[in-house]
Amino acid sequence: MAQNATIYKVELSVSDMDRHYYETHKLTVAKHPSETDERLMVRLLAFALNAHEQLELTRGLSTDDEPDIWQKSLSGEIDLWVTLGQPSEKIIRQSCNKAAQVLVYAYGGRTAEAWWDKVGSGTTRFDNLQVIRFAEPETAALAGLASRAMKLQVNIQDGEVMVSADDSMVYLTPVTWKGAA
Repeated sequence: MAQNATIYKVELSVSDMDRHYYETHKLTVAKHPSETDERLMVRLLAFALNAHEQLELTRGLSTDDEPDIWQKSLSGEIDLWVTLGQPSEKIIRQSCNKAAQVLVYAYGGRTAEAWWDKVGSGTTRFDNLQVIRFAEPETAALAGLASRAMKLQVNIQDGEVMVSADDSMVYLTPVTWKGAA
């Protein structure tokens, strides 16, 4: 018998001084049975880094033809496609053909570095692709904030990120491996 997704209720307050975006999002997040707390929290972090009134969490791991997060225009075009982890070159190519902007948030330490060494040179032709890496100790600490009912405060300033929940704080420094043209 298949396991069901675990539902998380998240109040995500975003203060992004770099983009002048200040909003609170109430999210209901389904955590796939194979999804780790680290991946769930990176997904919420990616949402916060790109927060917008039309940004949506998708079915993610449960479907192959959708990203983890996307933003669609009012006419249905995909403005932003956000994928987590280490997608194949084929997935990157397909994503770049479907969306105006594609963001890959890589995490996982040495496995992420090995993945980038393998696919990085093949991504140079995609002007609409950005690849950003989070360090393993930072995402591991972020996973420690996970709980079924979360109130997260995300502050972004000068490219630095602080995530707080209750009395705990995690600082992250995203590193750009590939910037969009």
